[in-house]
Amino acid sequence: MIISNSLKLVNHTKTKLCILIGIGLAGAVLLAEARRRRRKRRENAPKHDFGAFVERFELLPFPPQPHQSLSSLTFAVNDIFDVKGYVTGFGNPDWKKTHKESESTALVLTSLLMNGATCVGKTVMDELSFGISGENRHYGTPTNPLMLSCIPGGSSSGSAVAVAAGLVDFAVGTDSTGGVRIPAAFCGILACRPSHGVVSTIGVLPNAQSLDTIGWFARDSSVLHRVGHALLKLNSVEPKWTRHIMFADDLFQFSKVHAQNTVHVIGKAIENLSGYQSPKHMNLSQYITSNVPSLKGFCEPLTSQQSGSHVLKALSSVMFLLQGYEFQTNHEEWVKSVKPRLGRDAYDRVIAAISTAHDNIKALYKVRNEMRGAFQSLLRDGGLLVIPTVVDNPLKLNTGKDLSSEFHDRTFALSSIASISGCCQVAIPLRYDNDCCVSVSFISAHGADKFLLDTVLDMYTTLQEQVTVTSYALPLPDTNGDLDISELLKDNQ
Repeated sequence: MIISNSLKLVNHTKTKLCILIGIGLAGAVLLAEARRRRRKRRENAPKHDFGAFVERFELLPFPPQPHQSLSSLTFAVNDIFDVKGYVTGFGNPDWKKTHKESESTALVLTSLLMNGATCVGKTVMDELSFGISGENRHYGTPTNPLMLSCIPGGSSSGSAVAVAAGLVDFAVGTDSTGGVRIPAAFCGILACRPSHGVVSTIGVLPNAQSLDTIGWFARDSSVLHRVGHALLKLNSVEPKWTRHIMFADDLFQFSKVHAQNTVHVIGKAIENLSGYQSPKHMNLSQYITSNVPSLKGFCEPLTSQQSGSHVLKALSSVMFLLQGYEFQTNHEEWVKSVKPRLGRDAYDRVIAAISTAHDNIKALYKVRNEMRGAFQSLLRDGGLLVIPTVVDNPLKLNTGKDLSSEFHDRTFALSSIASISGCCQVAIPLRYDNDCCVSVSFISAHGADKFLLDTVLDMYTTLQEQVTVTSYALPLPDTNGDLDISELLKDNQ
C-alpha cells in the first residue's frame, strides 16, 4: 500500500512537472514571439525624420530678397552635391573618409538659394549612386512614409522620403538610370528628370556623365513647376504646340499594378481641356526596333514574333554597359586603392563596372545617338509619350537577391527609355493604397522641358479629380495583342 501510494505520488509529481514544463515552454514561445513582433514594429516604425537625412544644416537664400520664385520653400539634397565646408559623402563612409571638405557649392544649389529657397540638409542615397532600392547598409534605409515595410526606391531615396513625409517642400537628387523617377513612384510623389545636359552638374559627383541628370521631387505640381523654372532658366515665351498624347500600350500590358487604367484616366481628364488632340496608341518596342538598328547587336537571336518583346531589355543592357564604362573611367583608381566597404547591390555593380573590358564602346554610343534621334522625331512639335513609371509595387525591405533580380530587370527596362534617349520625363502619382502604387510618366523631346512642365501643371488637378471617380477595377483593353510582352519578364538565359 505504501509503495502504491508512493508510485501515485511520483506519477502525480511527474504530471505536474510536465505541465509546468509545458507551460514554461509555451510561455517562452509566446515571449519570443512577442519580442519578435515588438522588434518588427520597431524596425518598421518611422525613424527620426524617417531616416531621410545624413546631415542637417541650414543654408539661407542669398541675396535675401522678397517675392523670389522659391521664397519660403525649404529643400534638401542628396549627399552627392558639394556644399562649401562639408565633405560630400557619396553615400559611403569610406568615400567620406578619403575626401576633403568641398571648397565651393554646386551650381544647382546656388541657383536654388538665389531664387529664395532654404536648404536644410543632405539626404541618404544609394552608395556611389548605384542601385534603385534606396537601402544603405551604412546610414540606414529611409522609411517609405506610405508603405513602412517596403523600400523607398533609389538612388535618391532620402530626398524622395523627405518630400513624401512633408519634411521639406522639394528635394533634389540625381538620376542616371532611374534614381529620381523610381523613388518618386514608390513614395507617391511628383518628380522631374530634365533633358540630359540642361541642368549644370558642376559640383556634383559623377556616376556616368552620359546618363547623369539633376532631378527634383515635389508633392505639388506648382512647386515642381517653379523649381523647374529656377533650374532650367526657361524662357517665358515658347512656341504654342498642340499636345499630341501617345500611349505605349505594350508597356501598360507589361505592368503588374493598376497602371493600365491610366489610359482611361488620362483620356477622360483631357476631354474638357483645350489644346489636346485625341490620344493615340502605339507599340513603343516595335518603334524602337525599327528606328534604332544598332540595338539589334545587343539582342539575343530571336524570331520575328519575339523581337519586340526583348528590345527594352537590350536597351537597359546598353544603359548598364555605358554606365559601367564611364563609372570605371571616373572611379576605378579610387575603388582599387581604397577597397571600400559596400553593400550587396553596390558591390556587385561596382565590381562589374571595374572588371569589364568594355571593348564595344563605340557601339554603345551609337545606340544612344540613334535613340536620341528616334525620339526627337517621335516627340517633335508637341509629342507626349505616356508610359508607366514602374511596373511593380515596391519590394519588401531586405528582399532576397533572387526575387529582386527580376524586379530590377523590369524596372530598369522602363527607366532606360529616357536615360538613353536623353528626353525629359515627369513622374506623376495617380493612386497609392492597399500596398499598391500607381505612377504614370510623361516623356517629351529633349529640350522641351518647359512644354512638359506646363503640361503637367495644366492637367494635374483634372487628372487627380478623374482618378477619384475612376474605378481601378477596369479591364485592360486589348489594344496591342501582337506583342508578347510576357517574354520581357523572363530572365536573360
